[in-house]
Amino acid sequence: MAKSTRKQSEPDFSRFEASLEELEKIVERMERGDQSLEESLKDFERGVTLTKDCQTMLKSAEQRVEKLVKEHGELKTEAFAEDYPGDESDDDS
Repeated sequence: MAKSTRKQSEPDFSRFEASLEELEKIVERMERGDQSLEESLKDFERGVTLTKDCQTMLKSAEQRVEKLVKEHGELKTEAFAEDYPGDESDDDS
């Protein structure tokens, strides 16, 4: 029962990474286009489930970050940079 309490209070980052990896594999299979319609639909449904799970875990992580960024007793949120160093140079080439 301790595990269920941990899952509610803290995101499981290894589960997030596993879900993301599975989602990437699904995308690769679907992009190849060699699946039957039934297989594609199953993959699509699984992908939607994985996406929702990942969004939930990310939201939980975001809430934890906001709690850590308190300043003088008031919540101070800061936007995360969407672009990472080196991204711009990749677009220009």
